[in-house]
Amino acid sequence: MLSLRNVKKDYVTGDTVVNALKGVSLDFRDNEFVSILGPSGCGKTTLLNIVGGLDRYTDGDLIINGVSTKLYSDGDWDAYRNHTIGFVFQTYNLIMHQTVLANVELALTLSGVSPKERKERAAAALERVGLGDQINKMPNQLSGGQMQRVAIARAIVNDPDIILADEPTGALDTQTSVQVMDILKEISKDKLIIMVTHNPELAEQYSTRIVRLSDGELISDTMPVTAGELESKGCIEQAVEAEKEEKPHKSRKNAKKKPSMSLFTALSLSLKNLLTKKARTVLVSFAGSIGIIGIALILSLSDGFQMYINKVQEDTLSGYPLTIEAETVDMSAMVSAMMGITSDDKNENKDPNTVYANNMMSKMLTSMMQQQVENNLKDFKKTLIENEDLKEKITAIKYTYDFTPQIYFDKDHPLNATKKCYQVSPSMVGEMVSMSSSMSNFGFAPWTEMLDNRELLESQYDLIGNSKWPESYNEVVIVVDKNEEINDYILYSLGLINPEEMYEMMQNLMAGKPIVEKEHKYTYDEILDISYKLMLQADYYKMSGNGYIPRTDDEILQIIDGTYTYAPGEEMATVIDIDVVGIIKPKEGVSATSVAGTVGYLSSLTERIIDLTNEKPIVTRQFNVPDRDVFSGLPFEADANAQYTLSMVDKYFMSALPDVTDTQASL
Repeated sequence: MLSLRNVKKDYVTGDTVVNALKGVSLDFRDNEFVSILGPSGCGKTTLLNIVGGLDRYTDGDLIINGVSTKLYSDGDWDAYRNHTIGFVFQTYNLIMHQTVLANVELALTLSGVSPKERKERAAAALERVGLGDQINKMPNQLSGGQMQRVAIARAIVNDPDIILADEPTGALDTQTSVQVMDILKEISKDKLIIMVTHNPELAEQYSTRIVRLSDGELISDTMPVTAGELESKGCIEQAVEAEKEEKPHKSRKNAKKKPSMSLFTALSLSLKNLLTKKARTVLVSFAGSIGIIGIALILSLSDGFQMYINKVQEDTLSGYPLTIEAETVDMSAMVSAMMGITSDDKNENKDPNTVYANNMMSKMLTSMMQQQVENNLKDFKKTLIENEDLKEKITAIKYTYDFTPQIYFDKDHPLNATKKCYQVSPSMVGEMVSMSSSMSNFGFAPWTEMLDNRELLESQYDLIGNSKWPESYNEVVIVVDKNEEINDYILYSLGLINPEEMYEMMQNLMAGKPIVEKEHKYTYDEILDISYKLMLQADYYKMSGNGYIPRTDDEILQIIDGTYTYAPGEEMATVIDIDVVGIIKPKEGVSATSVAGTVGYLSSLTERIIDLTNEKPIVTRQFNVPDRDVFSGLPFEADANAQYTLSMVDKYFMSALPDVTDTQASL
């Protein structure tokens, strides 16, 4: 028994509410042929969709075999539509690439029926509607009436309780309409058929009951279900009890397996659909591929450009990093101040027939001194070390101290061009080229501390030969360009070319003689066999009387080659062996690199030099007695309130204290 109780359905479109059904109450018997008549827009199809579970009512209740549907889940509605309802549509809704038999089988596929049983039941349903000899044809090979009969067979193959027919004869001629109505009339003997139609003649001829709607309301019913029939079924009481308990009491008849389709069946149906439309499938696939490939290319190009921009930014910042110095000049303020340096336009106090000087230079220097700024590097460094959030946003930090590594080449090394122990400091070539006035300001720093970020270095450089990255403080790498070359003036500073060649070249240049270029080349293994010796700046001085005096050049060279004889009680000098362990060159496509010099060493070497220097007696003595000159042994002459930095102690001693710019003392 199917019952509708005061069912309402509203459609909301923007601010407009359309009342399709305005409280319709209807009861249907288990087997009868009910025709629903009414003008267009009166709610016939809406009522049919609600009965079939295709649409949800806004208010009221739909009671199925005494069970309220108010608390039905989506699964309950699926089971209801699959097992209880059969649909016959005006436009047939057949799958054109499936055979007649396959179309009818589809309803059983969702019910989980075996393939063999599906074929048997589908064939029987087609036989019942008079199409037993058409089962292997395609729908487009049938007439309109035959296709509607296929739709009826599909509706009854699952043995539903209710058949819903929406204008089943709307697209058929009169003779074919009669054939379809005869089939529905026969089916109505043991099932409930609810048909929506605009043809009152067919409804009166074939229906056992006619229901008329108008403007969403029930206006007539030729054979309504009586109260006695309802009571005999016990439907009202069941529905009331279900509402009280707030859960549906399903009868055994409704407790059927929920519809489902196996993955294999779904893939099979999809494959058949694709194969029946090969040309369309190929064109759609081709067009889709073009779209996908186009989008992929756009995304790839976009990501590639972004990655390239990020890489260029990273490389550029590593080659030209943000630098913060202990003292600097506010250039913008200085320029603004210098723009005001002009001649005095006032002539009131000037003598006639007299030329005056415009003191622009003194004003410029005064402006520069006024704009000099001192940065608090001590607290800034503390912030960099302690601020974890800031660390995550910084690629690498390099602390530069006021000292220059004092490097010497071993006299016994095969590549030593002079075959003697001598210093290969960065200033060596600068002193030699000072012979030419045009190059008197020439300078460079072949020895450079590398950034403490191995990942960044490996992204910019390739190791060549039997190279490795430095691991210990006394290991360095040689940097070559992309052509695996090193400039000759740097080779002079590294001790690989005899300085006499440069003197000769300069002399020939000044004398107007031709310069003869010589070829210098070295194997990877020869470069990797190079070793240097490093001496601390503090060891350039030795104790004499009450103060310290510089050691002679011969003494320093003897200390380097290990032949120096220390006097009793004399302080021992520290010599660090430096080994070349790698050769690196820039990667292809790298826009900028981070190692500015030719010899790259680790920050651990800087830290080692600082630690060893701080232990030297000359340094500890100056810190312990800050009011006395460590060189002369005499007290500093100064006013009582004067403040001095340690960098003012002695211009020669400045480089012995790596962190001297961060330390102040009252002298």
